[in-house]
Amino acid sequence: MFKKVTCTRIGGGQLTRDTAEEAPVAVFVNGRHMATVALSPGGFRDFITGYLYTEEIVRNAGEIESVRVEENRISVITKNIFKRVSAKKTILSGCGGAVSYIDTKKLPAIDSDLMVSVPEIEAAVAALPAPGMLDAVALADGGRIVACSRDIDRHNALDRVIGRGLRDGLDFSRTVAVGTGSVTSEMVRKCLVANIPVLIATGAPTALAVGIAEETGLCIVGSAGTPEMAVYTHAERIPGMEA
Repeated sequence: MFKKVTCTRIGGGQLTRDTAEEAPVAVFVNGRHMATVALSPGGFRDFITGYLYTEEIVRNAGEIESVRVEENRISVITKNIFKRVSAKKTILSGCGGAVSYIDTKKLPAIDSDLMVSVPEIEAAVAALPAPGMLDAVALADGGRIVACSRDIDRHNALDRVIGRGLRDGLDFSRTVAVGTGSVTSEMVRKCLVANIPVLIATGAPTALAVGIAEETGLCIVGSAGTPEMAVYTHAERIPGMEA
């Protein structure tokens, strides 16, 4: 995931540093080019499983018949080979300009009675990989990390960890997503599709993310792991908190 490059230090002198690798990967579904995504190398099966699920191309990992990973290309055959991507597109926030094929007016609401305590939030954030060149997103249960992925783009990292959860048979309604960086409307959308009831981030959410989450039952916790930690939506999911 990393490549060493030589750079010039301010003030003079050269040094060698690690840089995150990035590759454009074309995604083909049933022979049709669906998207080209900039990804960190490796872990493509988790990514494509989560990506197709959050785009509602498949409803579970079992609907994927085969995945072939080649250099800069992922080819997927679904069990329903006539499945086609909807012509209706909504542009949502995402690094590089993510394209979603889901009508945001038809987003599902969270169906979970999960509660999460402040100590569990703090434990999950503390267990994230140290901040660096890659964003990290994890799924946690009771403060314990059960799946974790890293990528140059936190939206991709969320797809990766959802894909891993699908392949492992996790019940998303009993987990929380915790990640580095800010919370965008695209991350909210992915959590809603997966029915993940709580989204925790080390950064702050956008206004659009807050608005969608408030209407759909998703709890957002921002600036986690800092003295500025705050609950932006559905504080009733945090015992002892008042809305």
